[in-house]
Amino acid sequence: MTTEPHHPVTPPVPPFPPPTTTPPLRSPAPSPVDTLPPPPSTTPPPPSSWAAGPPPGGGTGGQGGGPHAERPLPRPHALATAPRPEQPPHPATAPRPPRTPARLATLTASTILGTGLIVGAAAGSWLASDAPRTPTASTRFADARTAWRSVPVDTLFPRALKGSGAGPGGADRAWTRVAVAPDSTCTNALDPLLLKALGPVGCTRLLRATYTDATTSSVTTVGMVFTQADEAATNALRTRFAREKLAERTDLMPRTFPVPGTVAAGFGDGQRASWAISILKDVPVVVYAVSGFADGRTVTDPQPATLATAVGATSAPAESGLAHEAKGIADRVERGLRRTVNSPTEQPG
Repeated sequence: MTTEPHHPVTPPVPPFPPPTTTPPLRSPAPSPVDTLPPPPSTTPPPPSSWAAGPPPGGGTGGQGGGPHAERPLPRPHALATAPRPEQPPHPATAPRPPRTPARLATLTASTILGTGLIVGAAAGSWLASDAPRTPTASTRFADARTAWRSVPVDTLFPRALKGSGAGPGGADRAWTRVAVAPDSTCTNALDPLLLKALGPVGCTRLLRATYTDATTSSVTTVGMVFTQADEAATNALRTRFAREKLAERTDLMPRTFPVPGTVAAGFGDGQRASWAISILKDVPVVVYAVSGFADGRTVTDPQPATLATAVGATSAPAESGLAHEAKGIADRVERGLRRTVNSPTEQPG
């Protein structure tokens, strides 16, 4: 006897399945149970415009039912709808307070204060970057190079100079400025041989002025040669002048600055009686002075001030005091230049 295979009976699908709480993560694979056609229902489904049955033939592609026929699509109102996950409530936004005059004034004050702080910080940074530097010997040396154009002429060459103890035997002297020459190059104002001796340091600019004593019996031209050299070259030239005694050579005597229509009108090369040349160590300047008689007399035996001011000197420049004139005026102008470079607010005297 042949036994019919037993097929498990699938319970009928309820027409309105209850909604599920969580959607399936993945559709299960079809099983033999799911592939069997459902038994005929004895209860007709309620009419609905959404209940569109399967196409004729019981399948989706017009084929008849069979073991592998697809299950009919559930009606839309029967689909399980998964509830959306709850979203955290948004924080409540506090209502914006009304813009009262007091609040507007506070906001304006805050804005002005913030802007002021930013501007103040920027200004402070700018001022800090432009803060004056502390002067050193090197910076003073470099700054003095432009003193010929940055310092007033009355500071470089005062209208009056006092020479306490600068005369013969420690007598006091006083000088008055006759005139100041226009600033110039050194080419025509210095003797060619002296210009050659100063060649290692160069000449940026030459300033000159002529003075007379209280009795107007003597005249003295004082000059400042602003060089182009650094400290090393300046010290080298200073050493050479001292070693070779170049400041005492008659052929290196500086030239005069005669002033027409004044007491110094006849002050020429033939009237030169004594002179002094100083290579400054801390300033790129060579200071010189040359003196003579105001009456225009010729001097046949000029003598450097270093020799004519020595004890026991009996030359005409020594006994007339012209050597003291050249040395005294050169010293005062040199001191004034140093004071001006080291402290611009201090006036030479």
